[in-house]
Amino acid sequence: MSGRISRSRQVSGTSRISEEQINDLIIKLQQLLPELRDSRRSDKVSAARVLQETCNYIRNLHREVDDLSERLSELLANTDTAQAALIRSLLTL
Repeated sequence: MSGRISRSRQVSGTSRISEEQINDLIIKLQQLLPELRDSRRSDKVSAARVLQETCNYIRNLHREVDDLSERLSELLANTDTAQAALIRSLLTL
């Protein structure tokens, strides 16, 4: 058992995630990331790389959301009131 884990278990009253659970979560994250999803099981990808790619992916998603929101705002501003109302009603479904 590593020193980190043995020290963390000394803290009473808190639940800790095991190293195996962390590894499972890292593998699940890797499967969600387009950049790393196609890596073969035999290809070892470090946890640090998976976490870095996760951060990059989330940043990119935020940028896409911002861009789409801006485009939608422009679309709504340039359409007549009836069409804008229809688009808004579709978005709230």
